[in-house]
Amino acid sequence: MKKVILVTGASSGIGKETVKLLLQDGCIVYAAARRTDKMQDIAAAGAKLLEMDVTDDASMVAGVAKIIETEKRIDGLVNNAGYGSYGALEDVPISEARYQFEVNIFGLARLTQLVLPTMRAQHSGRIINISSIGGSIGEPHGAWYHATKFAVEGLSDSIRMELKQFGIDVVVIKPGAIKTEWNRIAREHLIKTSGNTAYGTLAHKHAKMLESGDEKMGAEPIVIARVIEKAIMATRPKTRYAAGGGAKLILFLRKILSDRMFDKVLMSMIK
Repeated sequence: MKKVILVTGASSGIGKETVKLLLQDGCIVYAAARRTDKMQDIAAAGAKLLEMDVTDDASMVAGVAKIIETEKRIDGLVNNAGYGSYGALEDVPISEARYQFEVNIFGLARLTQLVLPTMRAQHSGRIINISSIGGSIGEPHGAWYHATKFAVEGLSDSIRMELKQFGIDVVVIKPGAIKTEWNRIAREHLIKTSGNTAYGTLAHKHAKMLESGDEKMGAEPIVIARVIEKAIMATRPKTRYAAGGGAKLILFLRKILSDRMFDKVLMSMIK
C-alpha cells in the first residue's frame, strides 16, 4: 500500500525537495503551502497541491479533511513550514513574536492534532517535526526563533511518549546551515529590526556572518530531504536526526562545553 504523506512548506527548499523524493519512492504526496503557484513543477511530477496557511485553522482543517476523504488514511505528516524572525529581544514587537510562534509551533501542533485521530484508528503513522540545531542552542538576535525550536523539541519529546501506545512515531529533524530562503529572511528581519538601534553594530556583524556562513557551510536542501525520507521509510526511525552544514559539530560542542565557553565560541564567529 502506498504511503500517504502530507508535507507543509512545500513551495521551496527542504519541503519541495522532500516532496520530489517521496514521489520517487512511490508515495502519495500532498504538498501544502500558501503559494501554490510555486509548486507547479511538483504538481507535474504527481504531487497533490493544497493551499494551506498554518496560521489559518480553516485551511488546515479543510486540507486534512480532503486527504482523509480522498485517501481514507494518512501515514505521515512532515511539519516543515517555518521561518526565522531575527532581531534583538528589546527591538522585536510582541506581535511579531506571537506570529513566529503561530507559524513555527502552533501551526505544527494544530496539524498534528488534526491527523492524529486517523493515525490512531490505523494504529500507525509518523510525525516528522523539522526543528533545527537552534532547538539545542541559542544565539544573539534569535531569541524568539530559538524559543520556537526549543518548543518544538519539548513538544515532540512529550507526544512521542503519548503516541507510542498507538503505534505512531515522532521524529525530530535538526538541520544545520542549509541554502534556502530562510537565511535571507532571517538577515533581512535582523537588519530591519535592529540594524539602527543600540544593537546595530552587533546586528550588522551577525548578518554578515549569517550570509558568509550560508555561502561557505550551507548544504543543499536535498541533504535534509534525504534525512526526512529516511525517517519516513525506516522500519524503526531514530527519535532525532541532525544533518547539514556544521550541525553535528555544533551540537557536539554544545554538549561538551560549558555555557560560557560555548558563548565565547559562538560570539567569536560574529566579527
